[in-house]
Amino acid sequence: MTLSVLDAAIEYPDRIALVTNDRSVRYDELAASVTRTIASLRREGVVADSGEPPRPVAVEGATHLASVTLLLALIAAGVPAAVLHPRWTRAERARWLEATGIRQTLTPSALATDNATPTSTPPVPDDDRPLAVLPTSGTTGSPRAVLLSRRAFVASARASALNLGWQPEDRWLANLPLAHVGGLSILTRCLIARRTAVLVAPTRGEQLAAAVEQHGISLLSLVPPLLQRLFDIRPSWQLPRRVRAILVGGAALPNRLRHEAAARGWPVLATYGLTEACSQVATQRCNGPGPRELGAGVALPGTQIRIVDGRIQIRGPTLFSGYLPSDPHAEPSLAGWFDTGDLGSLDADGRLHVLGRQDDLIVTGGENVSPLEVEAALEACPGVVAACVFGVPSERWGRLVAAAIVTEPGTMAPLRELIAPAGARLAPFKLPRQVALLDELELRPSGKVDRRATARRAAPLLREPH
Repeated sequence: MTLSVLDAAIEYPDRIALVTNDRSVRYDELAASVTRTIASLRREGVVADSGEPPRPVAVEGATHLASVTLLLALIAAGVPAAVLHPRWTRAERARWLEATGIRQTLTPSALATDNATPTSTPPVPDDDRPLAVLPTSGTTGSPRAVLLSRRAFVASARASALNLGWQPEDRWLANLPLAHVGGLSILTRCLIARRTAVLVAPTRGEQLAAAVEQHGISLLSLVPPLLQRLFDIRPSWQLPRRVRAILVGGAALPNRLRHEAAARGWPVLATYGLTEACSQVATQRCNGPGPRELGAGVALPGTQIRIVDGRIQIRGPTLFSGYLPSDPHAEPSLAGWFDTGDLGSLDADGRLHVLGRQDDLIVTGGENVSPLEVEAALEACPGVVAACVFGVPSERWGRLVAAAIVTEPGTMAPLRELIAPAGARLAPFKLPRQVALLDELELRPSGKVDRRATARRAAPLLREPH
């Protein structure tokens, strides 16, 4: 099966392609809208018949029907889409577009499709030509522009399907922004499999639970904070039996969430991926040992993982084609291996354990400290809901380990007593020397914890635990 909605409409015209809050769209209906949009793109000169490779155009990555239709039209016409995050400011958009050299931005409202005359569109092969330009999460600075091919999206969808499989009535909740590879991949996986993507983006636990129940969701992709919000619903929410997999990525899955999922019998699967690998690299096996299994699972079919000097390197057909602008020093080597910049290890069963970014490593008194390891120990302490660990300058030690923590309502224990249980799991040099109490951690638009923003907010509140 191909990435074309036009092909999908021929094969399964009556099958539901997209669901919004107020309507369902069949594949034949969606194809008609896409065809009219392609005609408008041709009239605007975005789609040309000259045979020259089309230039990327920018579109907003909102999970709205009009935005998704425009994106699918670009995919069907073979025009690379540079997807903008819907929550970016105008200045952020301008900086990213200037860095990439992309000059044209399209919006659904700017394309008059009512009077567009549909024309035939030749099929575009799912080969190495670019499909999307996506921003990285920006965890180490300004987001980079990653060029991903059509072949990479097909390979990623195939690897996911080999792990999860497909059921006839599957519906995948497309609640992540399409500017994130995890969000766009939901759309492309459903398109390739001729299944249904539900375009609803709830942000609160109660809204998410209602969407799952109302729209018959069977597959979800969540970031850890959103999974926590489902657990926080009171009285406890019962997950519908038709939900057969909840992929949790974008950040490390805390052990406390693993244990909660196991206690409730929820099919939570930890996953590790990145934009440069077109979404997933490793995922816990569907129907495998369960959420209590540590790590991010094993490499998905077709992907290889190795650890070199403590850093995770990957190779496979889902890897990106390059950056915009090009950066040969940061792209896959001639041997096909890409250094992710993440620290990790592989256990005897081939499961990947992610230890955090190399850039986040704290060197204190000559010792290396992984923030993720310390965060896991802190979050295992009774009364601690969430933790973010970072380094602060020290004349004597170079850097000190510091932490911002969020506690359960009503927690009154002194800081030293609150974090004392972490001492049984961590060497003394790994324990936080300074701690700040926050009501919540700062998050990026992706739902990941923003370590830098949290550190800035916590800085004036840091004190020695006593």
